[in-house]
Amino acid sequence: MKTFVPESKDIRREWHLVDAAGQPLGRLAVKIANLLRGRVKPIYTPHVDTGDFVVVINAAQVKLTGRKETLKQYKTFTGFRNGLHHTPAATLRATHPERMIEHAVKGMLPRNHLARDMFKRLKVYGGDAHPHRGVALKPLNP
Repeated sequence: MKTFVPESKDIRREWHLVDAAGQPLGRLAVKIANLLRGRVKPIYTPHVDTGDFVVVINAAQVKLTGRKETLKQYKTFTGFRNGLHHTPAATLRATHPERMIEHAVKGMLPRNHLARDMFKRLKVYGGDAHPHRGVALKPLNP
């Protein structure tokens, strides 16, 4: 008996639409990461990129539980001395709400070249509008 390994001709990439309004950030990020990796497909193989495209709308309305809105800090480092910047979650939500979801999903992907390709298939938008109207989007059930 031979082990099945999917090839590029076997992979069918679908497009999923995820509405982030009112959903907890971490639980939503797990669902998105599983779609990007292809873990919901029967042909999933860890060393082959079998994932789908994911379009996330209403990123500004994602829910943070507890006191995370005021206490959670996002860190960025410029590479220079004293270049560590701290941004509260409330400020990031007001300025760039899509970065909250991107940061959470990126942390749940593996650290290799496959993850960089998977992350390119994630499209996050702060509001309802998105430029992917011509694609057949399957809504994700919460």
